[in-house]
Amino acid sequence: MASGRAWLLYLASGLVLQVVYYLTPPSGGGVVPRVVLYCLVSTSASIAVFIGVWRHRPRPRLPWLLLGASQVIYAAADAFFYVSHYLLNVLDYPSIADVLYLAHYPLVVAGLLLLIRRRAPGRDWPSLLDAAVIAVVAAMLSWLYVIGPQARLDSPALVKVASLGYPVADLALLSVALPLILRSGSRPRAYFLLIANLVGIMAADTMYVLQQLEGTYSTGNFLDAVWLTANLALGAAALDPTMSRLGERPPPQDTSLGPVRIAVTFAAALVAPATLIIQFLTDSIQDVLVVAVACAVLFLLTILRLVGLVAAQRKLAITDSLTGLYTRRFFEAQLPIELARAKRTGTSAAVLLIDVDRFKSINDRYGHPAGDRVLVEISARLRSTVRGGEVLARYGGEEFALLSPNVEPKDVPIIADRLRKQVAASPIVAAENTWVAVTVSVGSASYPLHGEQPSELVSMADRALYAAKASGRDRIVVSPVSANGSDADRLLVDYLCEIADRVDGWLSSYEHSRAIGRWSSMLAGELGLATTSVRSAELAGRLHDVGKIVIPESVLRKPGALSEDEWRLVRRHPDFGFQLARMLPGYDNVAKVIRQHHERYDGAGYPEGLAGQEIRIEARVLAVCDSWAAMRSDRPYQTARTEDESRAQIQAGRGSQFDPDVADLFLDLHHRGLVGKLALLAPAEEGLALPPVIHPQKT
Repeated sequence: MASGRAWLLYLASGLVLQVVYYLTPPSGGGVVPRVVLYCLVSTSASIAVFIGVWRHRPRPRLPWLLLGASQVIYAAADAFFYVSHYLLNVLDYPSIADVLYLAHYPLVVAGLLLLIRRRAPGRDWPSLLDAAVIAVVAAMLSWLYVIGPQARLDSPALVKVASLGYPVADLALLSVALPLILRSGSRPRAYFLLIANLVGIMAADTMYVLQQLEGTYSTGNFLDAVWLTANLALGAAALDPTMSRLGERPPPQDTSLGPVRIAVTFAAALVAPATLIIQFLTDSIQDVLVVAVACAVLFLLTILRLVGLVAAQRKLAITDSLTGLYTRRFFEAQLPIELARAKRTGTSAAVLLIDVDRFKSINDRYGHPAGDRVLVEISARLRSTVRGGEVLARYGGEEFALLSPNVEPKDVPIIADRLRKQVAASPIVAAENTWVAVTVSVGSASYPLHGEQPSELVSMADRALYAAKASGRDRIVVSPVSANGSDADRLLVDYLCEIADRVDGWLSSYEHSRAIGRWSSMLAGELGLATTSVRSAELAGRLHDVGKIVIPESVLRKPGALSEDEWRLVRRHPDFGFQLARMLPGYDNVAKVIRQHHERYDGAGYPEGLAGQEIRIEARVLAVCDSWAAMRSDRPYQTARTEDESRAQIQAGRGSQFDPDVADLFLDLHHRGLVGKLALLAPAEEGLALPPVIHPQKT
């Protein structure tokens, strides 16, 4: 017999024995077989539990051993009860059987509690509150229709204790079963069989007490079928191979309220007031105090549930779904609050930006799921170094931010280096059997040393971060004070220029950005622009294509037509360049020119669709120079055009693609021989390391 089918064979055999049980006469020669059949089914459930534990070896075993022990006691109670009633005609109540029946409940409750704790460690307050709502309603109804009537009967003390013991024990069992039903965890076939056992026992016990109150109970009625089926469900649950998975801890799940759960909880909360209304309408008001207390408790539980929902939504809004860290929005909201506190108390604070080095290569080589695993592990390592009161957030794709209050500037390098070393301490699992060494670069700035406004601190930390990356990565840089600021700025500008040259080398054998910088400066000067605008045009021309560094080289060098997705990505390079350039202090205008250099005079350009005078004059200058350089050089998708062809193209674009005044002046300068030819790029030296790719994530 295949072990996977044992549970089904057991369940089917037990149901057949039930049919035989009911077909056997309850008197005469059928009494003994009837008792034997009933006790056989009841006892078989306990045996099945221990066999299941032995065969399937669940982890942990203790919950199932407790359930098996409880079933042994339950089977013993059945034996005492049915032998006494059927064979000995002893109808005493309560009897030893009742003591045993009640004694099995604590073992069931203990086993379920251990199983719940294993399945979902910690406190799942939403599920506990929902379970409490249903339990309160069940307790109220049980008091009104079961416990209360029993308590008011003029009966001996032992009879009253036993009669009250069953509904109270069932309430305790219900209170434990509800979290098992409502909380997260694996739900294989054995789970549903176990739930069927609990529901069957509680339902049969409740109907038994009600029939006892009404004087309609008789041994051998339909309740025996409910009890026996519940016993069979327990045995089948233990024999099912999936029982070993009941203790598995589930992955993180969405804990938001579903429509069914909302409906059940809402309906349960209305039972108490509805009961009071029914009693009033039927003129049968009783136990008003109990109903009133139930209404008050349900109201309190509902309020607590709503408070929990609000807290959960707030946590969801400020928590990054992948890493579990705070979001950038939360970080940016907390930063001014912390700076205000530091100003008020005369203390210091620090902002640290952490960027994963060469993260794109991990995604490209191992795939995005592997990249996500790396980010999760980096987040855990960073979190392990965070002190109480500090705010660690995911600031961008592979960038993190730390807000550290009450930190003196001299201690900031220590914190930054601790973060760096923690990430680099050991390789990280990126994929199965694949470990990668990961490093981070850290830039920092302190309040009030480097600025008093949030934007100033973040900007200074950004500058320090890019200086760290430009200096070789896997290092920390503390934002320089003004005396050394110019050196850091020059380092960043030189780095972006290297990136621009790298992009030019991808696309052509002729220079591009350097020539456009010269021509834009000359053309802006001839237009009579201010010195600052001339300088902005020159720098924007030099760096206008720097944003292409984030676009795969295979896309930029593709000789054929681009796909829709590829074209959409290429059209984003002005935004990427804008993000990179504006990291440099004083480069805001340059960054805006870079962003607008693909706008058209007629409004058909990108990324913003600006038209005419809405486009900065420096960007209109840059657009003409960029087009001329592109036409005059070889590209993967086109060969170089002649000067006459290029002049005709510029002339044709007057008033549509180009500002007509700028286009005319450029053609005049070319006619006068002031627009030089493009120089060939020098071949890269063998072994010369190209500057690494960087990925702007700021907005």
